[in-house]
Amino acid sequence: MTRSPPLRELPPSYTPPARTAAPQILAGSLKAPLWLRAYFQGLLFSLGCGIQRHCGKVLFLGLLAFGALALGLRVAIIETNLEQLWVEVGSRVSQELHYTKEKLGEEAAYTSQMLIQTARQEGENILTPEALGLHLQAALTASKVQVSLYGKSWDLNKICYKSGVPLIENGMIERMIEKLFPCVILTPLDCFWEGAKLQGGSAYLPGRPDIQWTNLDPEQLLEELGPFASLEGFRELLDKAQAPNVAHELSGGCHGFSHKFMHWQEELLLGGMARDPQGQLLRAEALQSTFLLMSPRQLYEHFRGDYQTHDIGWSEEQAGTVLQAWQRRFVQLAQEALPENASQQIHAFSSTTLDDILHAFSEVSAARVVGGYLLMLAYACVTMLRWDCAQSQGAVGLAGVLLVALAVASGLGLCALLGITFNAATTQVLPFLALGIGVDDVFLLAHAFTEALPGTPLQERMGECLQRTGTSVVLTSINNMAAFLMAALVPIPALRAFSLQAAIVVGCTFVAVMLVFPAILSLDLRRRHCQRLDVLCCFSSPCSARVIQILPQELEDETVPVGIAHLTATVQAFTHCEASSQHVVTILPPQAHLVPPPSDPLGSEVFSPGGSTRDLLGQEEETRQKAACKSLPCARWNLAHFARYQFAPLLLQSHAKAIVLVLFGALLGLSLYGATLVQDGLALTDVVPRGTKEHAFLSAQLRYFSLYEVALVTQGGFDYAHSQRALFDLHQRFSSLKAVLPPPATQAPRTWLHYYRSWLQGIQAAFDQDWASGRITRHSYRNGSEDGALAYKLLIQTGDAQEPLDFSQLTTRKLVDREGLIPPELFYMGLTVWVSSDPLGLAASQANFYPPPPEWLHDKYDTTGENLRIPPAQPLEFAQFPFLLRGLQKTADFVEAIEGARAACAEAGQAGVHAYPSGSPFLFWEQYLGLRRCFLLAVCILLVCTFLVCALLLLNPWTAGLIVLVLAMMTVELFGIMGFLGIKLSAIPVVILVASVGIGVEFTVHMALGFLTTQGSRNLRAARALEHTFAPVTDGAISTLLGLLMLAGSHFDFIVRYFFAALTVLTLLGLLHGLVLLPVLLSILGPPPEVIQMYKESPEVLSPPAPQGGGLRWGASPSLSQSFARVTTSMTVAIHPPPLPGAYVHPASDEHPWSPATTSVPGDQVQPLGEKSS
Repeated sequence: MTRSPPLRELPPSYTPPARTAAPQILAGSLKAPLWLRAYFQGLLFSLGCGIQRHCGKVLFLGLLAFGALALGLRVAIIETNLEQLWVEVGSRVSQELHYTKEKLGEEAAYTSQMLIQTARQEGENILTPEALGLHLQAALTASKVQVSLYGKSWDLNKICYKSGVPLIENGMIERMIEKLFPCVILTPLDCFWEGAKLQGGSAYLPGRPDIQWTNLDPEQLLEELGPFASLEGFRELLDKAQAPNVAHELSGGCHGFSHKFMHWQEELLLGGMARDPQGQLLRAEALQSTFLLMSPRQLYEHFRGDYQTHDIGWSEEQAGTVLQAWQRRFVQLAQEALPENASQQIHAFSSTTLDDILHAFSEVSAARVVGGYLLMLAYACVTMLRWDCAQSQGAVGLAGVLLVALAVASGLGLCALLGITFNAATTQVLPFLALGIGVDDVFLLAHAFTEALPGTPLQERMGECLQRTGTSVVLTSINNMAAFLMAALVPIPALRAFSLQAAIVVGCTFVAVMLVFPAILSLDLRRRHCQRLDVLCCFSSPCSARVIQILPQELEDETVPVGIAHLTATVQAFTHCEASSQHVVTILPPQAHLVPPPSDPLGSEVFSPGGSTRDLLGQEEETRQKAACKSLPCARWNLAHFARYQFAPLLLQSHAKAIVLVLFGALLGLSLYGATLVQDGLALTDVVPRGTKEHAFLSAQLRYFSLYEVALVTQGGFDYAHSQRALFDLHQRFSSLKAVLPPPATQAPRTWLHYYRSWLQGIQAAFDQDWASGRITRHSYRNGSEDGALAYKLLIQTGDAQEPLDFSQLTTRKLVDREGLIPPELFYMGLTVWVSSDPLGLAASQANFYPPPPEWLHDKYDTTGENLRIPPAQPLEFAQFPFLLRGLQKTADFVEAIEGARAACAEAGQAGVHAYPSGSPFLFWEQYLGLRRCFLLAVCILLVCTFLVCALLLLNPWTAGLIVLVLAMMTVELFGIMGFLGIKLSAIPVVILVASVGIGVEFTVHMALGFLTTQGSRNLRAARALEHTFAPVTDGAISTLLGLLMLAGSHFDFIVRYFFAALTVLTLLGLLHGLVLLPVLLSILGPPPEVIQMYKESPEVLSPPAPQGGGLRWGASPSLSQSFARVTTSMTVAIHPPPLPGAYVHPASDEHPWSPATTSVPGDQVQPLGEKSS
């Protein structure tokens, strides 16, 4: 056998030969739509031919461009800040958070480290001496934590948050007091003397042992330090404190080192409480201690310029590192503090623990990524391998998966270059999801490339492939990108970034599949033309000698040689006389009805073969190979064969259609019920891996200590001094909310305004006593008390810069009037004095004033008179009232609390007070107020966009409407199944639900397009469309499932439930709706065909003359006028193994072989206006 000539590239001047389609009449008014799509497919044909002509250059440049973009991953930033991830963009919460940060800075005043103790036996009472002893052991171990960094030792006393440290002029004594000053620790041990053991502060005085809280004598300390500095502020602290050396009942809570200002309510210390009918505490199931640490900025400011850090280049970053190291060590030692056989267990948690969880959650798992891609490579290679080496495409499958992987990396790199931050959804899910979506189109193109027409010129194979399948790829990719862009309407930064990244990655995979993958197919075509093995392309194929020929001469029945079968088939042919050449030509239409063999299960038009010469030869070849290759009975089985001979005949029977409609209707109804079960919310316990210590802590905290610190922030823009009544009313309204934890019955509500007013009333009472006793007179206050002297200085203030003092006001005015309001002219000067003189009250109020009032030190013995002038504080722009919210277990509880708080602020706004609530419930749960509305809006917009895109590219609104109907059903059913799976509705499921519309297009458009461009009845067209789309759609679904399979191995239960389960259900729903429901709907409600074939029957049928040369031709008498006739003829063909795709067939004479320009080989789908049929 002569070797085929080498494959040559097309010359630049090459133009495709003109094509004349089989006589087709456009149906109805579809001329313009068909012309438009034919024009678009013509562009795709030119693109494919150009890529095939320059396949090496396209592949090199494509890989170079994608590789360069993939380098952008080096600058990727992973965001783990919860506020940056979950606070709605542009929302009122975002604006309020920006206002808070603008006034106070980026950080909170302190960070909390918590210990929760529970009994190992659930429900056991924990209020026993033994349990409290174990709690002391764990808390004491945690309080003694030390870490060594930068050559220094850091313990709790150096980094803890200290509330209300008094201002002392003597620097040495101030440093000593600061060291001795206790840390703020909220613990049930404060009810007992043992609580003092947690305080690690100590001070040194010459000639005495170290002073600690466990050996402190307050009166003796004041006597020793009194001669060196005024310690009235510290004396006030110690006078108000009681040494915790007497056991008190836990009922009613405990007091810190300041009884007046530090009262820890029961709800902060005890969980799972039970009371008797009189309200007395009987039992509890959990204890909690909280250690407060400074923020990194506070720690940096505290030690900046200090002798301990001057030699290490102290910075805020180093301060943060110190805190993180201490917190990690704190959690480790606290969890190990109790022996394993103890009756109690300790759960420890810190803010760094949460950051570590988010970092671990956001890290890319190399093992899962590699495993998922290896699974995909294996599947693509195996599913595209064939027994016939010339038909095998295993190497194409491998190259396609690797190309999509590179496109995903380049898309993510482009996102990094554009400044889009990465998050857990990006790193954990997107690589697998994008790979599954991208490989779908790879399978589609590969399947279409193997089904090219036998008569297609070798140089046009890629153009013909893109012409037939490019429209589907473009349509699905555009819808996928539109779906993710619509999902970006969800105003959650983490999900908006994920949606934008997904859209960009889908765009990159689309470019790779449409431009670079055709170059790979073209190179593989060269391999097949050169008859090389698949994958191992250096070796020749053992089947290279197998060819097929159609005999060039007419054979008599009795001269049929060995190996030749005589087939008789009824073929519908169109014969007409060309006026220009006076030749009579017969053209095969797209449907040729063969007489079905007795064993063929296709007994009606639904099951008739495709009718092309390929089908005719394939049918006889199948019969021959069954006899020759009985050892491999499944060698020729594939998904297309299953769809044609088993699936379509069963699905398109009338009773099967009825069953399908009933089952899908039942599924829709069940899903509507499941939709009512979907609850809103996303708890932190859903994100943290189950079985970990962190999950155990969060579960215990959610069960026993569901408390949230919030604040009511008052802004600028109104006069605080004249709005005191409105501020008190606002506090009262907020305090009356159901979720707000009320203060103890023995304690009045406390805000900074209450503390400020109470302090003024206290110094006013001291002044009145001193005035009445004569210790303070009009001209002297030195004999009076400290408080009386402060009141004296405030009472004489006028607020007038020209006449700042008026001594006549000493007896004519009060610091607080009868209505409990502070005189407006004294408001800001009194605020300066209060902030400087009452640090404990200021710290307890958590006012966080901005701008902060100026420092002013009271000097009772000043003789210059300068100390009489009190600088007024600037008008306030920021202040806050602290609250505790309790009982917030479900999202509905949060929503109710948020709505109540917002209503209270709205009422205050009518009174002129600008206020807003602040805290984690408002940051992370306010999104649920409008999440469902946002979800419905995004889905509706996307369905409308999908309809417009499908109607534009398919040019058939009827078909587009059916596609959108199926997509809407998929979304509703996915939503309902989420309810049965216990998946709560949050921003992440919303993104998946919105994206389901775009992903569902992958399963529906190919089927709809195949139905639309096929001739025949609805049943026949549905069967033909199934035959051609079943294999690529199924392969695409399996590839997507393989890509998602690696998510099932994540140790984050959140990834498994919210991504793997949801996306797996979505893929299965897409497969069922695209290959079961949609064909049934199209067979019942489908649109009419775009083209129909018309002919007239003639009673005169002449026998064709013997053809000359090597062409296969049926002829008619030259005298026959132009007409159409039904012809019955006998074809004698030689049965040999099938040809190599693209192999040359040499004509037997000088006459040109049969050209597709004059004879149309029928395919299974009719392409309009000059397109090739597949």
